[in-house]
Amino acid sequence: MIDPASVAFDFDGVIADTMNLFLDIARSEYNIHGIRYDDITSYALSECLDIEPEILKEISRKIMEGDYSDPLKSFEGAAEVMTRLAGRHSPVLCVTARSYSEPVHDWIWNNFSLDSRQVEVVATGTFDDKASVLLDKKITHFVEDRLETCFALHEAGIVPIVYRQPWNRNPHQFTEVGNWMELAQLIDIGG
Repeated sequence: MIDPASVAFDFDGVIADTMNLFLDIARSEYNIHGIRYDDITSYALSECLDIEPEILKEISRKIMEGDYSDPLKSFEGAAEVMTRLAGRHSPVLCVTARSYSEPVHDWIWNNFSLDSRQVEVVATGTFDDKASVLLDKKITHFVEDRLETCFALHEAGIVPIVYRQPWNRNPHQFTEVGNWMELAQLIDIGG
């Protein structure tokens, strides 16, 4: 069992279902239809989706800045598991490659039953800076959906846990979970 004090989480694609939000914005604001979640086979969206680069960039900007009207939903079980985790150890640490932590803070506090003392969000601005933040905070395990980041974390001595998504189906040697119930079974958060 993983010590609750030694695990941290990515936000997009692990806690928040950001790619479904991406698809919702593409449909509602750009009239782009016919793209399914499973079509997103690369974290680099331009490699797997036939959408103009300017539109990809604008939808991504909207998501990163919290400038959207479609709802950003959490993955099933995320709120319950994070609340149980915060009951054992807080603050629960979220490390995101986003440039700004405020949209993530606001979203968590508006959607989960956690207050500002129970969650810490660190925005690194880049995937490459996650390892140094995690090492500084004595984190040994990190739940991540971007496979390239998992390999980098592994090289830095952090144990990655892959949150299974269509874009991380390449071979790897890491522990993998498909949902928050599976993840809860790996962390010592009580019954």
